[in-house]
Amino acid sequence: MDNTRVDYSELVVAIQEGDQSRADELLQELIPRLKDYLRVVMKADAATAEECVHEAFVEVLEQINRDNIRNEKYIFSYLLKSCRHAYLHHTKRQYKFDSTDDDHSPDYLVEPAQQYEQLLDQERQRILKKCLEELEAKARKFISYFIDKPEASTQQASRHFGLTGANVRTKKSRIIGRLQLCVKRKSNA
Repeated sequence: MDNTRVDYSELVVAIQEGDQSRADELLQELIPRLKDYLRVVMKADAATAEECVHEAFVEVLEQINRDNIRNEKYIFSYLLKSCRHAYLHHTKRQYKFDSTDDDHSPDYLVEPAQQYEQLLDQERQRILKKCLEELEAKARKFISYFIDKPEASTQQASRHFGLTGANVRTKKSRIIGRLQLCVKRKSNA
């Protein structure tokens, strides 16, 4: 394994051609490098690095599947930027969550703006629950695994469902995409 490789254009080709074994082989090399980047450069903890790499890869996979990658020679650089963006977005969400999460204060002491946010969150949860119910049983069972076990790695899910890592990531991405569209549709209704 060459740790100095920066040209992962083979990965884009493998994904586009449906060569799962080659894509998995390249991902086995690439994903640890992306996690290391987040841990060393961005000072992310291991769990956050894993989550952000997964999130970035799902986004990049969608771009590959949509044929939006103009020059596959720079896919490694694109993935690094996507990981950095995912990490910055994660820390921003986490900071907002940590700074507004006060379980010890009763609801009547919450500012009106926070009460509105809580109502919005409850509405989003209700809509998401309806969207989950609209999924076919297999998809609902699959995504429920990740909802129930948010710390589950792709490898654990692969073993659980008997799928390759790439298939798990693709299936998860597609189901999440369907849920996002459903939530958006129901939110605008």
